[in-house]
Amino acid sequence: MPPRSRAPEPTWFRAKPAPVVLVSGPEAVLGQRAIDRIVQARPDAAVTRLDAGAYARGALLAAASPSLFDEAGIVIVSGAEAMNDEFLADALAYVASPDPEVVVIIRHGGGVRGKKLLDTMRKGGVPEYTCPAIKKDSELADFVSGEFERAKRPVGAQVVRSIVDAVGGDIAELAAASQQLMRDVDGSITPETVTRYYGSRVNATAFEVADAAIAGDVAKALSLLRHALATGTDPVPLNAALAAKLRVLAKVGAARGRRLDPTRDLGIAPWQADRARRELSRWTADTLAEAIEAVAQADAEIKGAARAPEFSLERGVRTVAQLAQR
Repeated sequence: MPPRSRAPEPTWFRAKPAPVVLVSGPEAVLGQRAIDRIVQARPDAAVTRLDAGAYARGALLAAASPSLFDEAGIVIVSGAEAMNDEFLADALAYVASPDPEVVVIIRHGGGVRGKKLLDTMRKGGVPEYTCPAIKKDSELADFVSGEFERAKRPVGAQVVRSIVDAVGGDIAELAAASQQLMRDVDGSITPETVTRYYGSRVNATAFEVADAAIAGDVAKALSLLRHALATGTDPVPLNAALAAKLRVLAKVGAARGRRLDPTRDLGIAPWQADRARRELSRWTADTLAEAIEAVAQADAEIKGAARAPEFSLERGVRTVAQLAQR
């Protein structure tokens, strides 16, 4: 059996001008970055934008004509994944003999539409910069790590993990958060820095408690919990974060047994499913069911069924962490 081919390495961050450039892949943020890098490399060039899906015959040749510009220009063609037949015909003719003084960027978001043009460009040696979808938890972490490395401010794995946990799986938000930290923080960036900046957005403290409990770290979970309660964090979101983590584990575990895709069939974010698969190594169906019952009981007691909500929450967190150790 032949070995499985690996996906091409993302190359958007190396994008540079050429007579024709292909920027391919579905990740819109990275695609725009690749285009921006090319435009920034020619700061004095006039930019013309075309839509391949609403294209009128002859527009590409007209836009790429040096006579339209005081200097050689840049033509950005978006939506090539939805190109019409007029654009396909004109583009095939143009890439066969492009003007060497003009930069034509063709942005293709994926799919089979325009395959003949893509094949022609690739066979002809047109530089291609890839922007694959970033979905898995490990891919999100790699993206954040790359943001800091390219800025020559590398950070440790704990900082990367803190940013992904606090901000979530939206690439644009992860990029913005990383850039803000680098702008605002002189010297080392630590997990505590990330929490100070972004913890309030998604109650990062609550998810830190939940993560420690799910991992079976009783001491860390209780220490984080007591600190959170001492600094005024309401017990309700703390318990809710733990319940949310357990629900994701239960769904991903059930999907695995039923041969379902957690993302497609259950609506779980790819990065959450990827992380849950790793965390499930500590859990069985029975211990997971016990943990869910313990958190449900704590929820009821916190919301009025008992007089000491903090004690009920601590008992629930301790129970979950101990179950993870079985």
